[in-house]
Amino acid sequence: MTKIPSTSHGLTHPTTQNINLLHVRAGAPKEKLRYPESDVSDPVSTIVGAATQAGGVLTILAIDLGTTTGWAMRARDHQIAHGFVSLKPQRFEGGGMRFLRFKRWLSEIHTMANDIHAVYFEEVRRHAGVDAAHVYGGLMATLTTWCEHRNVPYQGVPVGTIKKHATGKGNAGKDDVIAAMRAKGHPVTDDNEADALALLHWAIDTQEA
Repeated sequence: MTKIPSTSHGLTHPTTQNINLLHVRAGAPKEKLRYPESDVSDPVSTIVGAATQAGGVLTILAIDLGTTTGWAMRARDHQIAHGFVSLKPQRFEGGGMRFLRFKRWLSEIHTMANDIHAVYFEEVRRHAGVDAAHVYGGLMATLTTWCEHRNVPYQGVPVGTIKKHATGKGNAGKDDVIAAMRAKGHPVTDDNEADALALLHWAIDTQEA
């Protein structure tokens, strides 16, 4: 596989009230995603070219992985949907249930969007504790396996890169990112949702050709 620089039932459905739809101007992208081995030699230009010829843009999903997972998606009609998913195990549930529910949610949002052309996730290198690291690792494995299975390109983006693009500071705090997303017109209150939105705007502004 060609690797690119990597740089409730508890489940929140895309059609519920925690989603906000906002019109945004699509930017124009440039780095690389990971593509399944079976893809063509230059999949980035192929996919972008096909979307352009179809008169649309790429459907991009950005995810901030965690027990509360934030997400944001730019559809081909230029609208942005965003929200968050609670993946905390319910009483009497095994720890693996969070990953099964996350996989099901990914399939549901994929169906809602009709198609997803690229997935970006926040790449966290340092965690507050061992449990958080285990949850993140399990969710990342679930996400990347899901993408591989559906031939959806994906890329991890360092936290500092996302924060610097959103606020001008690579070490910005949660409140700073929330404020930056509100300034763009997104009425967010959850920091995970704000992080996903910041990642989505980074992808729109820097990754499309």
